[in-house]
Amino acid sequence: MANTDKALTTVAQIDVVSDLRQSILNAIAPIGGIENYVRPGDTITIKPNLNSSDPYPATSDPAFIQALGEVFLDAGAAKLQIVESSMVSTSTRKVAETTGLLDVAQALDAEIHFLDEEKWIKTHIPLGKYMRNVDVGESLLKSEKLILAPCLKTHKYARFTGAMKLMMGGIRPRNRLKMHARGLEVKIADLASLFSPDLIVMDARRVFVTGGPFSGQVEEPGVIIAGTNMLAVDVVGVRLLQRYDADNRLDNSVWNLPQISHAVELGLGVSGNDDIRVITKS
Repeated sequence: MANTDKALTTVAQIDVVSDLRQSILNAIAPIGGIENYVRPGDTITIKPNLNSSDPYPATSDPAFIQALGEVFLDAGAAKLQIVESSMVSTSTRKVAETTGLLDVAQALDAEIHFLDEEKWIKTHIPLGKYMRNVDVGESLLKSEKLILAPCLKTHKYARFTGAMKLMMGGIRPRNRLKMHARGLEVKIADLASLFSPDLIVMDARRVFVTGGPFSGQVEEPGVIIAGTNMLAVDVVGVRLLQRYDADNRLDNSVWNLPQISHAVELGLGVSGNDDIRVITKS
């Protein structure tokens, strides 16, 4: 029986076509279309996954980030920003150079903010249960329109990486170390509760279904997942990973995975299958 108490949260899972920009537009179309998210003159902040120098899908595909930026510019955005910090004790600037993201920023005439070179702002997490305060990169905290561009992959500690875990790249390295020390999965949901992205465009053309975050068994679902709710997008993403017969820790109901179940407990948007409408298109 459908949930009649609240509106459904729509997530699009769309097969890619040869034109990457068109694929991104196709993914955004079922959730309102690009004009619903970008207005002429907007400043758009893109948050990719640049955890390490390992190739996609360990980190964001530079071609995908460039195509995403071009979509926003074509829609009238006046300014693009890319914000990120890499894993602990790693220079984000060097990772951006190695992966090609720095070249992408230059091609888009985008400002790129390496959060490990900028100011961290101590921030309270109102909904946080296991994590109540965190230091957030100033450029991320001050973003006007925030667009998340996560990869989708399994993770040896967090079970999976999606939209919610992407926000770890926006906080101070010592905070990340504390998250990994105990209760990582539930703390990811606590941290995610601090952010309300305007749009999520998940690159699930290639994914890890074992290992992660740096390497693993690669599969090619060939899709882009788009939505506005991190929890709902992650639910759809995990279900995609669960289609593959692989040695990982996703062999349970998606709603029982700690990242997901704690996000539900915090009230981050959806709480069961009846709350999500998934639109698919080949």
